[in-house]
Amino acid sequence: MSLYNVFNISGTGMSAQSVRLNTTASNLSNANSVSSSADETYRARHPVFSAELSKALNSQQGEAVGVKVLGIVESDKPLKREFNPEHPLADKDGFIYKPNVNVVEEMANMISASRNYQTNVQVADAAKQMLSRTLRMGQN
Repeated sequence: MSLYNVFNISGTGMSAQSVRLNTTASNLSNANSVSSSADETYRARHPVFSAELSKALNSQQGEAVGVKVLGIVESDKPLKREFNPEHPLADKDGFIYKPNVNVVEEMANMISASRNYQTNVQVADAAKQMLSRTLRMGQN
């Protein structure tokens, strides 16, 4: 595998983890929102990743491929329904609806995505240093 491919692969990894961080930030920022109906309530979202299959099928055996974001899906976990007739957004039965966001899980996702992003940056930096050293070998 060429060192130039390392930049492409680590770039797709950084891009994917950036999407993951943005999705996690959205989930955390909406964790305490309230709604008067289940249809209007925010639902936790999660990105779906996949290896770039077309490149994987066309590459030589053993060659690495990047990651692709297939999309972002909403969680199907049940929403939190709370009886609070005094709340201004309570429905006719006195219930309010809260998102199905698990803050602890989202914090773990945030830490994981951040570390994965940092790792991809380190991989790209190592490849850059190797290329630089290779070029300097020809100067001596």
